Amino acid sequence: MKKQYLTLDKVQGPLIILSDVSDVSYDEIVDIVIDGKESKKGKVVQIQGDKAIIQVFEPTSGISVKNAAVSFSGKPLEIGLSKDVLGREFNGIGEPIDGGGEIYSSKKYNVNGRPMNPVARKYPRNFIQTGISSIDCLTTLIRGQKLPIFSGNGMPHNELAAQIVRQAKISDDENSKFAVVFAAMGIKHDDADFFRRSFQEAGVLERVVMYVNLADDPIVERIITPRCALTAAEYLAFEENMHILVIMTDMTSYCEALRELSSSREEVPSRKGYPGYLYSDLASLYERAGMLQGVNGSITQIPILTMPNDDITHPVPDLTGYITEGQIVLSRGVYQRNIYPPVSILPSLSRLMKDGIGEGYTREDHAEVSNQIFASYSHVQDVIALAQVIGEDELSDVDREYMEFGRQFEERFLKQGYDEDRSIDETLDLAWEMLSILPKSELDRVSPESLEKHYRGDK
Repeated sequence: MKKQYLTLDKVQGPLIILSDVSDVSYDEIVDIVIDGKESKKGKVVQIQGDKAIIQVFEPTSGISVKNAAVSFSGKPLEIGLSKDVLGREFNGIGEPIDGGGEIYSSKKYNVNGRPMNPVARKYPRNFIQTGISSIDCLTTLIRGQKLPIFSGNGMPHNELAAQIVRQAKISDDENSKFAVVFAAMGIKHDDADFFRRSFQEAGVLERVVMYVNLADDPIVERIITPRCALTAAEYLAFEENMHILVIMTDMTSYCEALRELSSSREEVPSRKGYPGYLYSDLASLYERAGMLQGVNGSITQIPILTMPNDDITHPVPDLTGYITEGQIVLSRGVYQRNIYPPVSILPSLSRLMKDGIGEGYTREDHAEVSNQIFASYSHVQDVIALAQVIGEDELSDVDREYMEFGRQFEERFLKQGYDEDRSIDETLDLAWEMLSILPKSELDRVSPESLEKHYRGDK
């Protein structure tokens, strides 16, 4: 029979503190019954001698030191998983909220997961096509990679996430085994409705699993949401041999929930009030992406975070950049020029891109085209700076051609419709069209063979 504790020491925000406990372990799930009727769940977050500090998954209103009966389950939070999770929507702790009933499974999975053995990892190589030129050509997403999107408040990162979910595809022979796990943390009700409607209208809902924590849901649930989503992704990838793309938005909301809970536990704060273990906590999520030897499935991650005050040196983007393999940076300046998606290509990069593009993956000229566009667009910024000093009329003919290249590149290559899905061949052909605005002599990052084959200018 389970032991029940009938008197609490203290109720403090989302935490309850209990004394004289025995045989209790960290992360253990706790059942709390209030007045013999209402039931809530929590988990053990700290043990000090015979004292346990419990984080409650729901609001602690109605709980007093005398009216609650607490019992320990002896196990961490586990969720039942089967292939039936595809097309379903769950709350932050893995409970169905779409009216479709429970998921029945003979196996339960610990949401805290376990890190992949680095020796067992397989090097990511194959390319995932998003249909978005600025990503596919310049910051290519590789299967098994973790590639975050750095955005800001009011920027169209939700639209970009929904477009990637709708359009993402892998090679035709494996596309039937491709699915998306979508984790939303601290989002508004209208954003949640936007995602649901967008997936439904695109007809991709049956291959999407959604875990949604709304802004007015308990912050404790926000900490569990990405762990439930990644546990579902691991099941589908490594037991059902599927290729899973995990999109997590907004990681800044997750980190702020972590800061709030750390503060209520009276832990010593680190940079900007975040807990000192923020790096290892984020790593425990991001490092659950990858591929394993001997297993056909893969997990690719796109975490989305909003940079407070558009500050890329803020702890959340800063630490995320250390752990992940590149970043896609959205620029407010580009967005204000009415360009969607407002990708700032110069600070964006994909560290695994070089091994997943070229002949056999995308096209033999992909790496050269990408390098040349980065070099040419970088020179455009220098020419713009010069024009602001001496005026555009005083520029040389070549510099004027660079200005024209910059304008055309932003208006025709970077800018594309919310429903526009470009194949990798269309993207690379369009890139050559842009480069052909410049004289051949300026294209020093591409081979003479590629120039002969693809250059369309007459200079």
